[in-house]
Amino acid sequence: MPSAPAALTLANLLLRPGFGARRTPDRAFDRLVAATGQADGDQQFVDDFRFLLRHWAADENLTPVGWLSAQAHVRRHLTNRARLRRLITENPAIEREPIERPVFVVGLPRTATTLTHSVLSLSDRHRCPLLWELLTPDLERPPAQQRKAVTTARLMAGGINLFAPRFRDIHPLAAESPDECTHALPHTVMPLSQAHIPAYRAHHRERDFVPDYRHLKQVFQVLQYGRPRRRWVLKSPLHTENLDALRTVFPDATIVWTHRDPAAVVASFCSLVEHGMAITRHPLDLPGIGATWLELLSRSTTRGLAARAAIPREALVDVPYSWLGSDPATGAPKLYESIGARWTAADAARLPTVTARPRGTRPHSYDLSRYGLTHADVATAFADYNTLRTEVDPA
Repeated sequence: MPSAPAALTLANLLLRPGFGARRTPDRAFDRLVAATGQADGDQQFVDDFRFLLRHWAADENLTPVGWLSAQAHVRRHLTNRARLRRLITENPAIEREPIERPVFVVGLPRTATTLTHSVLSLSDRHRCPLLWELLTPDLERPPAQQRKAVTTARLMAGGINLFAPRFRDIHPLAAESPDECTHALPHTVMPLSQAHIPAYRAHHRERDFVPDYRHLKQVFQVLQYGRPRRRWVLKSPLHTENLDALRTVFPDATIVWTHRDPAAVVASFCSLVEHGMAITRHPLDLPGIGATWLELLSRSTTRGLAARAAIPREALVDVPYSWLGSDPATGAPKLYESIGARWTAADAARLPTVTARPRGTRPHSYDLSRYGLTHADVATAFADYNTLRTEVDPA
């Protein structure tokens, strides 16, 4: 990678005086809890985030910006949890809000999950959460408070683009656009894209994710309460490894599973991780990124394949990369039909707005060998998945 942007270098210098706090992460965590509050009966939720911050802080290659990012991640989840619990206590009817027949777009990352979600967001009958809503879920709020929430999301996206200019070429973020519910799930593998946290990785392998998905449902119930009800269309590649927990909480969900050659997926995603992790960690271990994410992504797919067997055929839609990647005008109506939705002329007119490359972005190039991987490594790790991919996309 090229040298760090001047803005990132300056930020690390300015944050250096407070960097020593990572040596006492429990003290830092206690300050976060004191500021955000804790609801009765939420000790396990809080303890899990204490565990995460404690081990996140132990990464010896973490930068000052990385430590700030770790605290911001934990603070946001603690703050949102406290707000959700307070809102539900004040308005018990929130938990009776029905989240009916939601659509979840899943699959490996870099398989056009974002494009699929964006295409499904075109319908006025669908409700796709926006990035700012996922970062600060709340009831309908006064215009001034909403503008503040939107501004906070813009600053987050802008900071990423400032510190990692190529990131927006790979995965653009916009405060007022639909985004993935990864931002609202309490625990995912995404902290592993910012730091080396082996204890959290091991903890993640054994975690029961049903409580996390119950929390996610409450997020949607809060965002729906007092507003018009529409069919939720949601997305995250990270749902793939937790389809069993997802379907426990959302039993009538339709699963839209996108597919692409895993060799391209792994190379592209490692590139995304490299650019994002350059903000929070120095120096980078590129072979380590390759080994980590080959294992995590193949494990996610293995777990997804195991859970797939229990999903009713009518609730499962397979979407080959070619559906939208090469001919979206033909693939989009097919996608809508597959989930029982109606594709309209108005949707077709808006299609170019979500399929065009964002202005000012450049093509994304990537190479497995940069991360110490070969096509044979990927083929071995994804052998069972490639068998399925051949069945759903013979081309």
